[in-house]
Amino acid sequence: MTNNSQSLTKTTEVVAQGLWKNNPALVQLLGLCPLLGASNSLVNALGLGFATILVVMGSNIVVSLIRHQIGDAIRLPVFVMIIASFTTCIELLMQAYTYELYRILGIFIPLIVTNCIILGRADAFASKNSIHLSALDGFMMGAGFALVLLVLGFIRELIGQGTLFANMDLLMGPITKSWAITLFDDYKPFLFAVLPPGAFVFMGFLIALKNVMDNHAKELRKTNKAAFETGRKRIRITGDM
Repeated sequence: MTNNSQSLTKTTEVVAQGLWKNNPALVQLLGLCPLLGASNSLVNALGLGFATILVVMGSNIVVSLIRHQIGDAIRLPVFVMIIASFTTCIELLMQAYTYELYRILGIFIPLIVTNCIILGRADAFASKNSIHLSALDGFMMGAGFALVLLVLGFIRELIGQGTLFANMDLLMGPITKSWAITLFDDYKPFLFAVLPPGAFVFMGFLIALKNVMDNHAKELRKTNKAAFETGRKRIRITGDM
C-alpha cells in the first residue's frame, strides 16, 4: 500500500470515527451535561456546537504542535490550560458579538473547559499524531457532537414549542429573523420536551436508533460475505469440473 493510500485510509477512518463509529455523544457518552442542558432549541444547539468545534479543533492543533516539548508529568495540566485559553477566547467573542445568546447558554460555555471530549481527544489523539490529522480529528469529533446537539435541538424545539429556527438572529444576525417557522398558532408548549428529562428520553431514542442501524449493517455485511464465499466455492467447483 502506497503512502497516499495509507494517508487516505487514515483520513477516512478519522472522519468515520468522529461522525459515526466513535461519536462522542452517541458512543462515548461524553459531554452529556451541555448536550442535554443546551439543546432545547436549534439556536442554542448551533451556538454551543460551533463553540465546541472551534475549541476542540484549536486545542488539538496546539497540542499536536507542542507534543514533543511537554513531558508526561505536566501533560494534562498543559492540555487543560490550552483548552481553557481557547474557551476564554470563544467566550469573549460571544460576549462581543452574540451577547444575548451567550446569556442564554450561561454556564455551558465556560464548562467547555471541563468537557471530556476535548481533553480526551487532546490526550488520546492530538498528542500522538500530526497537525493535519489532529485538526481533522478535532473538527470531526466536534462536528459529531454538534450534529447530535442539532438533532436534539430540532426535536425538542419542534415538540416542545411548536417552532423551528426561532431566535436564530441571536446567533446569525437580523437577516435570519425571517427564518422562524411556527407550525401552529395556538400550539400549547410541551414542557417535558423543553426540560432536561425530555432530553434524556430523546437522547435514549437516538442511541437506540444508532445501535439498531449498526446491528442491521453488521448483519448485512455478514450476509453479503456469506453470499460471496458461496459464490467463490461454486466458481471453484465449476472450474475443477
